[in-house]
Amino acid sequence: MGKTMKESRTIQTNHVLPPDTNHHGTLFGGQLMAYIDNVASIAATKHSRSLVVTASTDSVDFLKPIRVGDAVTLEAFVSYTGKSSMEVFVRVTTENLLSGDQSVAAISFLTFVAIDNEGKPIPVQDVIPETEEEKWLNETAENRAGHRKARKLHSEELAAFFTPKPHQ
Repeated sequence: MGKTMKESRTIQTNHVLPPDTNHHGTLFGGQLMAYIDNVASIAATKHSRSLVVTASTDSVDFLKPIRVGDAVTLEAFVSYTGKSSMEVFVRVTTENLLSGDQSVAAISFLTFVAIDNEGKPIPVQDVIPETEEEKWLNETAENRAGHRKARKLHSEELAAFFTPKPHQ
């Protein structure tokens, strides 16, 4: 049993206003990251129908500036599942509302874990890809998961190195 990717698809569009931008007139990176985490958490919750927590963000690759006055649209869906984890793909597009020109502004992958009320991981259903894009994302997910595991190990090593040692 499983759920299709489209069952978790979540789309959010925002008008980029001056308070959301930096001195270059482009969307603050941190604001975009907040939008990404929000839309991805909704997609993960729709797939699991449970509480979820963000386990990791692979990266946010800023490909095009998102300018004041543009519309920024985020599309998220679960692209791969583990036992209790879900990889969520987020595509960010920007549209100049006056000209209609659109482009992909950012791509991101996040991992969420489904949890119960006590914060313990719980199983999630498999995800079923249907379109060619979905199949490609699903087929290439194990490679991304391997990179995530290696990166997490490296982060744990760094954390141990930088953890203050008790004075003796």
